Amino acid sequence: MKRIAPLLILPFGILVLSAAAPAAASPADAPKGHLFIIGGGNRSPEMMKRFVDLAAAGPGGRIVIFPMASAEPATVGPEQAEDLRKLGAKDVAVQIVTREQALAADSGKILEGVGGVFFSGGVQSRVTDILLDTPLQTKLLEIYAAGAVVGGTSAGAAIMSEIMITGDEKRKVEAGREFETIQAGNVVTTRGLGLISSAIVDQHFATRKRHNRLISLVLEHPDLVGIGIDESTAIVVSGGSSFEVVGEKNVIVYDARAAKVARRGADAIGGAGLRMHVLLPGDTFDLQAKPDNAR
Repeated sequence: MKRIAPLLILPFGILVLSAAAPAAASPADAPKGHLFIIGGGNRSPEMMKRFVDLAAAGPGGRIVIFPMASAEPATVGPEQAEDLRKLGAKDVAVQIVTREQALAADSGKILEGVGGVFFSGGVQSRVTDILLDTPLQTKLLEIYAAGAVVGGTSAGAAIMSEIMITGDEKRKVEAGREFETIQAGNVVTTRGLGLISSAIVDQHFATRKRHNRLISLVLEHPDLVGIGIDESTAIVVSGGSSFEVVGEKNVIVYDARAAKVARRGADAIGGAGLRMHVLLPGDTFDLQAKPDNAR
């Protein structure tokens, strides 16, 4: 497995080449589990077998699928369960949960003995509207900390970070002209599930040309790393501090922690020293290794 030493591009006029810093030691309270964050699109059997194996190694080994992001959860959930069974998963359950059920004091029982959780694609707010600030969300964080793998694709990827991209923008635009600008205060975000606190996750990234919105957000939140995951590709986050790229395409990382961010007026935003990493399958990235002169 290769350590990252990709090109680092400053979109505002400077080019820097840098080797990756050595991985920082994980704190004692780092999660023992993994995040398996997929950028959407087709999921190869080889990629999903990695998820199944991580779930089998987790506490309990069962897999629970939450398909509530989908417009057709009763169809999508069983289909995804069957796909995982074909890859060797022995115990897979589909749970379509309402807000009322998630708020129940004993809702965490759904995740007892679970080594893997998978969130389907669809609309990410459908999931957060149900799970945020519930005993079920608390239990999800607990089993992740204890060693379970939490995976998701597309909308199921967006929900992972504390700051969640909704897919909307504040300015009114014609269809097909979304996110044409880099500006402050335009990208609509809300709370995600908080499984990863050091990054903002975007999906379908290069395929749908979503660079502008992630650049805008990392300039607004320079303490967070922007991770854009393309289709048929995933990152496997270990210990909450580093990730490996798996699958077929790229993962783009925008890092403004050492950038000099400039603002003009209400919404014009720019920066010098923004770093861009273009990662390939097999590359790894250390989220704790800050660039020189980082905040």
